[in-house]
Amino acid sequence: MAAAAVGVSHLVQSTRAGAEYGLLLLPVVLLACLLKYPFLEFGPRYAAATGESLLVGYRRLGKWALWLFGLVTVGTMFIVLAVVTLVTAGLAGLLLGIDAPPLYLAAGVLALCIGLLAVGNYRGLDLAMKLLMALLAISTLSALALALGKTPDWTGLSGLDRLPALGSATGIAFLLALVGWMPIPVEAAAWNSLWTRERAAQTGHEPSLAEALLDFRLGYLGAVVLAAAFLMLGALLMHASGLQFADSAVGFSGQLVELYARNLGDWSRPLITIAALSTMFSTTLAVADAYPRVLAAIAGAAAAGAGAAEARPPRRGPYLAAVGVVSGGALLVLMFAGEGFTRLIDFATTLSFVAAPLIAWITLRAVTAPHVPRHARPGPALLALAWLGLGSGALFSLAWIGWRLAG
Repeated sequence: MAAAAVGVSHLVQSTRAGAEYGLLLLPVVLLACLLKYPFLEFGPRYAAATGESLLVGYRRLGKWALWLFGLVTVGTMFIVLAVVTLVTAGLAGLLLGIDAPPLYLAAGVLALCIGLLAVGNYRGLDLAMKLLMALLAISTLSALALALGKTPDWTGLSGLDRLPALGSATGIAFLLALVGWMPIPVEAAAWNSLWTRERAAQTGHEPSLAEALLDFRLGYLGAVVLAAAFLMLGALLMHASGLQFADSAVGFSGQLVELYARNLGDWSRPLITIAALSTMFSTTLAVADAYPRVLAAIAGAAAAGAGAAEARPPRRGPYLAAVGVVSGGALLVLMFAGEGFTRLIDFATTLSFVAAPLIAWITLRAVTAPHVPRHARPGPALLALAWLGLGSGALFSLAWIGWRLAG
């Protein structure tokens, strides 16, 4: 989950928030992470408590809930995977000096992901993810510590002078995008429940509720800490630089590397290069695994019926077929979208924003359903936070729709 979360939203969006608005948006980022916490936690909570994934929980509510989630998945999966793959490929070419067309680099990144996923060793993949996230955390926090040591004067970092700019159409659009994807969309709760079940199947160990929640909370805390770290790095290294920031994610990331080298010394270039590439590759790998797993699980849950418990995670054949379909679809989007690529991204983000409160609501209903053991259901404090998050999410979705219609 942390590997999927820490990607464009952190490396680009959080850093840009700090670069353009100083520390002004740090409380906003932390609040967004707090309000999304319950729904993302419900994924492993449900999986550990019931022995089945959230997809089966949605099916228990009725076919409409499962198909709603399936619609959001199909509407976003090719575009989201294409975006993260393109950013990863662009960074690999820029930071490693690989002179090749972006499409070829993207195809190479996807081929590497498919090869790793086809091996089928979840333990190995899980370990690789943990190593990548540890490497990212160490390099990012080390760079932040060095930047803090070189910033004796904090005046001007508050970003209060940028408050009027935040109220502009461009500022509101950036704020909505930052909050909507921070640290990850709520549909990732279902991804996490599938990963919980897959890990249990391959290790032979059924996690207790406490074990599943501890694993999730460590990953989530890591994602939140890194979001704050990237924002602070943007504020410390870029806010007062006077640069015109690149519009593209790859171009902006290249500027970030150059500013690291300029402010911290040229020796820091490998540090931020490793951090940026490990961030984006782990995201691409996690997303390339999540969508096929969801498609296979939706098919299995639909076939099983409303009252059938999930005996085991989706079979290997349907999963690998789905890996090929989703990866191939993402590559076709990159090949043929051309100038329409931005419109596709707008469609995916709009669909995700509109559906987010509905996904949050059915997730809340699933984890509080009668078949979930009473001791495993969320307590009063977590439920209150969930309802607060649901209400704020609905308001943000309405604001996003209003802004898009007005634009």
